[in-house]
Amino acid sequence: MKIQEYQAASLLSAYGIKTVPGELTDCADHAAGIAQKLGGKVVVKAQVLVGGRGKAGGVRVAHSPEEAKKIAGEILSMEIKSIPVKKVWIAQAVEILQEYYLGIAIDRTAKKIVLIASAAGGVEIEELAVKDPGRIHKLYVNPLEGPAEVGLRGLAQKVFGDAALSENAYDILLKMYRLFVEKDCSLVEINPCARTAAGGLVAADSKIIFDDNAVFKHPDIGLLESPEEHSPDEIAAQKAGLSFVSMEGNIGCIVNGAGLAMATMDVIKLLGGDPANFLDVGGSSNPKKVLHALQIILSNPKVKAILINIFGGITRCDDIANGILMAKQELDINLPLVIRLIGTNEKEGREILTKAGFIVAEDMTEAVRKVVSLV
Repeated sequence: MKIQEYQAASLLSAYGIKTVPGELTDCADHAAGIAQKLGGKVVVKAQVLVGGRGKAGGVRVAHSPEEAKKIAGEILSMEIKSIPVKKVWIAQAVEILQEYYLGIAIDRTAKKIVLIASAAGGVEIEELAVKDPGRIHKLYVNPLEGPAEVGLRGLAQKVFGDAALSENAYDILLKMYRLFVEKDCSLVEINPCARTAAGGLVAADSKIIFDDNAVFKHPDIGLLESPEEHSPDEIAAQKAGLSFVSMEGNIGCIVNGAGLAMATMDVIKLLGGDPANFLDVGGSSNPKKVLHALQIILSNPKVKAILINIFGGITRCDDIANGILMAKQELDINLPLVIRLIGTNEKEGREILTKAGFIVAEDMTEAVRKVVSLV
């Protein structure tokens, strides 16, 4: 679960990390008042859950309250990557002498928490990793033990050099780690962590992502969820109890089991196709799940054909087949469907669908080839 920049700043501040003063607004006139209160010169930032705000013109400096009003009005009328900007964060402009990067994430290969620091802040860490990986420094931490003081101080010293700055960075990293663990985060990032003319370090921009599976433990964090994080079809899938992720392709996928769904998308790509979604209907034999899945996929105008790939274990293939027939009766299905059924009651399921005139396959590769050729 992602949160907006202003929410992340508030959370960092609650953990004792210095942030840039600012206020949120959805009104250009109010932006002028905030700018006046913050000293006149401010940065107006679009609050949307996508990257590339700056390149899209969603982050701009205003040198006066009047200019803040004008810029806020322009940004509030924008869409960034198809998401309308509804709110802007008016942050006090600070004189930055140097930008650093601080981040905490999970390295699943190492099975450890990794603290990342660099003296080359202000750019995306992924970009820096490609262009200049030697400038990225890491400290791996056993989550059962926490960071050792000597290692954490060494990381801060390596990146910040100056004794006072290193001590400041050490304190920030400790607080970031506490936030990361206590709130079940998957990412806590300050970029840039700015050394200012006023002295010391300040979180000039930040990003926090939480583990979806742990949000139930933190009602306060759950309240921060933004509707724009999920597409309408993802929200519909969530309500129907389906695991669903939107993608950019044109082949709709309905599969039971996350592993099989991933493998299905891999084979589609391998054979020249492009999946429109990940959709796992789970192990239930409830025909309604197939109906809901088809409703969601048919709402996507990009989809040109649909592949249903079912391995019947707990799920019965004849129940899935009946769900497809139910969907055919209730929905306007004007796209080609290719259905692969194998496992429990597979013969009965294939017979039901063949009689109804559907394209049915037994082999997975054969089914994918058919749906790719139809697209």
